[in-house]
Amino acid sequence: MIRRVLERYADKPLNVMVVGAGVYVCGKGTEGYGTILPALFQAQKEGIIGGIKIAATSSSSVKILRKKIADLNKIFSFALDIESFPKNGKKDQQAYKKIIESGFRPDCAIVSVPDHFHFKIVSYLLKRNIPCLVVKPLAPTLKEVKELIKLQQKNNVYGAVEFHKRFDRSNLKLKDVLTQGSIGDPLYFLVEYSQRKSVPTKKFAQWVDHTNIFQYLGIHYVDIIYFATRAVPLRVMALGQKSYLASRGIDNYDSIQCVVEWKSKNGSKFTSSFLTNWIDSEKSSAMSDQKIKVIGTKGRYEADQKKRGISIITDEQGIEEPNPDFCGFYGSAGKEDLSFAGYGVESILQFLKDVRSIKMGKQKPADLEGRRPTFKEALVPTAVLEAANQSLEQNGAWIKINPKIWEKSNG
Repeated sequence: MIRRVLERYADKPLNVMVVGAGVYVCGKGTEGYGTILPALFQAQKEGIIGGIKIAATSSSSVKILRKKIADLNKIFSFALDIESFPKNGKKDQQAYKKIIESGFRPDCAIVSVPDHFHFKIVSYLLKRNIPCLVVKPLAPTLKEVKELIKLQQKNNVYGAVEFHKRFDRSNLKLKDVLTQGSIGDPLYFLVEYSQRKSVPTKKFAQWVDHTNIFQYLGIHYVDIIYFATRAVPLRVMALGQKSYLASRGIDNYDSIQCVVEWKSKNGSKFTSSFLTNWIDSEKSSAMSDQKIKVIGTKGRYEADQKKRGISIITDEQGIEEPNPDFCGFYGSAGKEDLSFAGYGVESILQFLKDVRSIKMGKQKPADLEGRRPTFKEALVPTAVLEAANQSLEQNGAWIKINPKIWEKSNG
């Protein structure tokens, strides 16, 4: 009997709720479609999902979202079943609650809202046993992350962080090189990661006071270093500069430099230096300029993750260097072959597939620990983030991290 029920469920698409309707969800403020909306279209094409409800906070966001959905429906020649909220034309920060209270039972939720709202929204969803995928960081503080882990474990519900760089083949190759010992023990990592001025001044203008460039971008590579080495951070030091943004009335750092000392499983130590900024020129050839270098006792690994080998030059846009590996649209010559692909899409598709697998009884949330960027995996990057913010407040003082924070999570 149980087997027959599970077999029937295998053909039943997931109902999904998305909380948020900004640039990452649908490309708000850009000519693109974001990352989450393309992933949902791809998931429906693959038969993974069915009904979708998206909770925004304002009618203006809903209007932009509906336009993006309509455009993609025309491109794909099918109508993705998406209902958006609020519907009354007024601002409503509780729209996500009203979707649940209306009787809709999502099989999972994707949360893409400003960092300082993560804890409140994710807590609400976990208490209702709804699996969650949350854009990074899971939360800005360890206290919040630990509370979310407790809720997730208490309700035996799956929770993951959308650390999509774990799905980038460039970083998977880095993990292989380090795991195999090809370049020996790591001595130091150097990460350079930056984005254009429009991110803090326009795209994040309404909530830029609640984040900074290291919290927004740097944390991606903190997670990658942990993912690739399984080392633990010992202490953190960070410095920042305020000039360009301050001159425009924004009290935030133009650039943050952060140094982390790590301890490997074999007892050896290494450092990582993160050089981050979000005041790159609007004329830069790509939205993100990102590089990583690792020096080991037997060699080195270097990856220029902006220059992916493609350069496009046009009269209107000038020089562009797109990243075809993140979220690309392919097959425009024939609609039957249209698809979205890339590690940004793969990250979301993997979460949806994992949720379906759990609901079918093929695996449990605990089975994914150490294999996916779960809530528990977020402890280490959050510890570094919190220490970096403390160091900034203390003018670059070294902040030690209590090893008991992750002793049980370092598997």
